[in-house]
Amino acid sequence: LFSFLVFLRYQIYYGYPLQTYLEYPIIIAQDVILLLFILRFSGNMKRALFYAVTFWGGWYMLTLRKWIIDLAMNLCTLISAASKLAQLRCLWQTKDSGQVSALTWSMSAYTCASKLRVT
Repeated sequence: LFSFLVFLRYQIYYGYPLQTYLEYPIIIAQDVILLLFILRFSGNMKRALFYAVTFWGGWYMLTLRKWIIDLAMNLCTLISAASKLAQLRCLWQTKDSGQVSALTWSMSAYTCASKLRVT
């Protein structure tokens, strides 16, 4: 969710055309709904307000200075890659991939890898 928020804010900050980032608000809405369901069914609905305030504050802090949004954008690839490694580590330790769709995980890993720039 953090990466999607940063990508959306980056696109808006630099004035990219709406067509280039229209998918991000939809993905963010899906993630927020999923997060709310997880919090609701795990009995932690009180944390929803904390997350909402954190994301809302982060949304505005990203554009306080130009270097903050640029740094956050560069760190998103690292964060995405690290999350994939954490998922692989968890799968390796549990030796159970029953909850993982190979197609979905492969598409996510490919998306993360495609954002790496080779210079």
